[in-house]
Amino acid sequence: MSDNKVRERKQMTPLEEMRHSTAHVLAAAVLRLFPEAKLDIGPPTETGFYHDFDLPHHLTTEDLDKLEVEMKKIIQENQKFIRTEVTREEARTILQFRKQPYTLERLDDIPEGETISFYANGEFINLCAGTHVNYTKQIKAFKLLNVAGAYYRGDEKNKQMQRIYGTAFPSKEELENYLKQLEEAKNRDHRKIGKELKLFVIDESVGPGLILWTPRGAILRKELQSFISEELRKQGYLEVFTPHIGKLGLYKTSGHYPYYKESQFPPIVMREEIEKLVEEGADVCCLEKSLDPGNLDGYLLKPMNCPMHAKIYASQPHSYRDLPIRLAEFGTVYRWEQSGELNGMTRVRGFTQDDAHLFCTEDQVADEIRGCLHLVKTILQILGMKDYRVRVGLRDPDSSKYIGNPESWNKAEAALREAAHELGVPFKEESGEAAFYGPKIDFVVRDVIGREWQLGTVQVDYNLPERFDLVYTGPDNKEHRPVMVHRAPFGSLERFTGVLIEHFGGNFPTWLAPEQIRILPLNDDLIPYAKEVEQALFAQKVRVSIDAHSDKLGAKIRRTEIEKIPYVLVLGPKEQESREVSVRSRTNKANEGNCKIEDFVKKLVEEIRERRLPDNF
Repeated sequence: MSDNKVRERKQMTPLEEMRHSTAHVLAAAVLRLFPEAKLDIGPPTETGFYHDFDLPHHLTTEDLDKLEVEMKKIIQENQKFIRTEVTREEARTILQFRKQPYTLERLDDIPEGETISFYANGEFINLCAGTHVNYTKQIKAFKLLNVAGAYYRGDEKNKQMQRIYGTAFPSKEELENYLKQLEEAKNRDHRKIGKELKLFVIDESVGPGLILWTPRGAILRKELQSFISEELRKQGYLEVFTPHIGKLGLYKTSGHYPYYKESQFPPIVMREEIEKLVEEGADVCCLEKSLDPGNLDGYLLKPMNCPMHAKIYASQPHSYRDLPIRLAEFGTVYRWEQSGELNGMTRVRGFTQDDAHLFCTEDQVADEIRGCLHLVKTILQILGMKDYRVRVGLRDPDSSKYIGNPESWNKAEAALREAAHELGVPFKEESGEAAFYGPKIDFVVRDVIGREWQLGTVQVDYNLPERFDLVYTGPDNKEHRPVMVHRAPFGSLERFTGVLIEHFGGNFPTWLAPEQIRILPLNDDLIPYAKEVEQALFAQKVRVSIDAHSDKLGAKIRRTEIEKIPYVLVLGPKEQESREVSVRSRTNKANEGNCKIEDFVKKLVEEIRERRLPDNF
């Protein structure tokens, strides 16, 4: 099948068709080698395809190799993909005969009146909306990549399937280039580099998806926070702080509960609520099992900062002369991500957003959006993320997921469209990608090895001001509703840091590097001079250390390369006598010559102040 929910035949791109067809060839190969296999979904993805199976044993690398051999045989047989439309009862009979319970259950996802179709190639046939290539020989280059666990329908309560990931391309050259990119991605994996550079820790006894920032990682985080705080001050933002939990009713008012109920931690039931129920005659023995926290006046681990920012705005009266009011916070929030979806720093359960909410008049919306987009562009440019596209997420008029009236939505979407046009970069409108309370602009960044990441976001919201009854006094002395603009250039500091680690491969610009300078004295007699140099750098707030170990110079230099230190200063008797330093940079990995201490410090401070990128980036 082609998707989590079977639906009318969908026209795919040629590449999607080929990848989806390869998923069918994979399923056919699995059934040839493991006839007892039970099939579930097998859709194309942005980078390839996957297919879920219920198998009697766990697949190994050797199994994948055997499956690839069998797939190549099927491709060489040049089997034709044949589409057949059937009735619901015919479909049920086919799937029962073929003993495919998961696909049979998926049949019930197809709404009454929609077309039901099967696709067959060779002896293989399965429920599928399509589309496909005409013949298997049109699949030119493919590779099975790995196997992972995946719960049926994404629900941890269901059986865990085996998900085989693969990819396919129109040519062997494109496949080889992609495989090289994957290898480079492994080398840049933020979990691997984060451990090597001692940036963060995830400890199961603390909890999966919860990041422990080490001293080095904390430096990186603080530099990012200082960087954006500097930009916020330029734009007149006001910093606020809010608690980590709030009353459940606050999030019912905002709509986050129960709208995002499944992705939130369970509400916390307060003792007084339980005592009240007991006083009213509740059965204590059954209370724990029967209690529905969502119906009580409990507390919730904060999933969003916006309701609390709305309350800060509402805490005092405002005139149109006060607006816009821009409230910013590095606010930590909590989301219940399924364990199978957790991934280092990029998918976590507790994270800090560089969040801000702007309260403005309708006339100010366009300018505020421009300011937010300018901020995101500035951040991405300084960090060397210049290759990006813009996605304008709009509501789906046929969906009931969105709150508010159509007129307000039209205004918000028009404002975002205009701002996207003015950005001067490619953008695409995507229906159904809006937040439940308003449309948004997302920045999708392509990193140095070609992968895409959704980072900064800007959203326009007419609905939360209505829900929280936010007002300001206009020039007519009457009350008016402000418009709320949500924006987060980084999105999540954890995720953004994970992306940055991989983007730079751990070779951070000097201004971001946890340790910027390592001083290497050639012998113990030179340690006093090394401390003089260290103090000169300390005075300029440079992060520096001395390697006073008795190792040979080569070993010390190798250590700085592993730890990705931007600059190394080698000190020998000659340097001490001339009051100089011998400079070695990370980018050149060679001695760049000697210079006076004060000259080096001046050059370094200028590089840090200007937040320059590495020379080879």
